[in-house]
Amino acid sequence: MHHPSRTAHRRSACTRPAGCSPLRVLEESFLALASTVEPLTLPAHLVCAEPEHPVLPVDQVRTLLAHPATPAVLREQTWREVVRRAQQLGDPWNTVAVAMTVPVLRRMLARLVRPAHLERAEVEQEALAAVATALTSLDTGTADVGRELFAAADRAVHRLAYAAHRRAERERGPVTAHLGRLAQPVARAVCQDAADVVEDQDGGKGDEYAVLARAVQAQVVNVTEARLIARTRLEGEPMQLLAAERGVSVRQLYRHRSAAEQHLAAHLRQRLLDQ
Repeated sequence: MHHPSRTAHRRSACTRPAGCSPLRVLEESFLALASTVEPLTLPAHLVCAEPEHPVLPVDQVRTLLAHPATPAVLREQTWREVVRRAQQLGDPWNTVAVAMTVPVLRRMLARLVRPAHLERAEVEQEALAAVATALTSLDTGTADVGRELFAAADRAVHRLAYAAHRRAERERGPVTAHLGRLAQPVARAVCQDAADVVEDQDGGKGDEYAVLARAVQAQVVNVTEARLIARTRLEGEPMQLLAAERGVSVRQLYRHRSAAEQHLAAHLRQRLLDQ
């Protein structure tokens, strides 16, 4: 049944949430709920035909929920109860409900064909946001509650991947090779922060920081946007860390960066045409 030591080992696999993927950050929060002195539990009869104990920690419930031997009727009534609690009781059941989808989301995202410039963390964040959104309005009387949550995530990540593919197609050509370098790590010593970048007047054409500096001077992006691109694309800082600093959601920050990068790409294309 429950193995506290194994749970503790899994939780220790990610000791710096700010640097982890969104799925792993959620997983840590979920496992923490199941590994306290008084773990969060659900009635065992929801997911077990002949339970040995009256209740089970939520991580064990999720394991049984995903097990192929668990009858469909038990899986369905478990999903309904989890969603009902999330809708009526809020946290921590919101966390539990979204975390229950993680095993399926991992398999789904592993099969997703995404362009190289679309970060896995961004895709994970989109999937989780879609599940959380669907959770608030889902009718617990729906025939297959769990499948509805998975379908919402699937639609969201495929829309994101499709948009990224289309954007990549539009940006093919001389600009693509140059912009592609923005996704590669470079030495932090090149630029201490965006303020230094803006002051750099004579950077070479191969200097991505100089590209950002000129874009700021041309008012294509502002200093905040340049700093966001520099810190995440060039210096490899996690989006979760910047989102916490700025007091916004990770999803909102991804959208902000995407819009800034689209403006930058259009600007560089126009510069090539003007030459």
